[in-house]
Amino acid sequence: MSFVPLKPIPIKDRNSMMFVAMGRIDVRDGAFVVVDEVNGERLVIPVGSVVCLLLEPGTRVSHAAVKLAAATGTLLIWVGEAGVRLYSVGQPGGARSDKLLYQAKLALNEELRLKVVRKMFELRFGEPAPQRRSVDQLRGVEGARVRKTYELLAKQYKVHWQGRRYDPKDWEKGDCINQCISAATACLYGVTEAAILAAGYAPAIGFLHTGKPLSFVYDIADIIKFDTVVPVAFKIAGRGYVAQPDRDVRIACREFFRKEKVLARLIPLIEDVLSAGEIKPPEPYPDAQPPPIPEPESIGDQGHRSGGS
Repeated sequence: MSFVPLKPIPIKDRNSMMFVAMGRIDVRDGAFVVVDEVNGERLVIPVGSVVCLLLEPGTRVSHAAVKLAAATGTLLIWVGEAGVRLYSVGQPGGARSDKLLYQAKLALNEELRLKVVRKMFELRFGEPAPQRRSVDQLRGVEGARVRKTYELLAKQYKVHWQGRRYDPKDWEKGDCINQCISAATACLYGVTEAAILAAGYAPAIGFLHTGKPLSFVYDIADIIKFDTVVPVAFKIAGRGYVAQPDRDVRIACREFFRKEKVLARLIPLIEDVLSAGEIKPPEPYPDAQPPPIPEPESIGDQGHRSGGS
């Protein structure tokens, strides 16, 4: 039988994310399976239907599973307990050269960078950014509004709020609401990174955030987190005693992403933010050499290795 190439499902049409712990991920009959080697149980994950798998401690992954993840554009993310620490990422796609240069040009030119930051501010708060403000000044305005938003949500959901306080090295130190927020933002960061890669951009080249592997992820996620996952976190914490805040928040976020079609918003949002720079992606130099083997037409999102630049 001749090989039939897999056609990746577009990011916007997939389920958002799945956390896996204490199991071995392998491939059976063309699908991911999670095997519990103690109890012998299996969980089947349909190929390419999930944006990202977040792998918690106790998880092992076979070579075949990594290969299948790359072919279908499913992002593998190795995280700590409850997803609050990120150790490594298996990148199934990656930045296209034209889009990477476009993103870098916007980030390296101070005037263009300010335009992008102002657009982020406008999309996040629903109004134009104050005039004649630097990036640092806009960051200060943003911080004040964020603190106020947390206070308003705490009043709305009747949650005791002492500020955003957490220790990424010690999950148990945070109170319930801070644990809920950390778990919720981890979910959002996972799907946002997958969307950035699928669109062909680099997660590390940020505009407000810098110096981190996920700087652009934080930039994009911050635009929508108070419309998406943060209210979910406060709603869970507002129930009172929560035995497993991270688990409850994950399930609630997954359902919210599906119901509100958050993935369908992300890639257009990324493009909208970068278009604020009002420049076009750079054209290749006339003497640039094309690939020795012509690339096939992409059958997945633009940043996936199944095709494209």
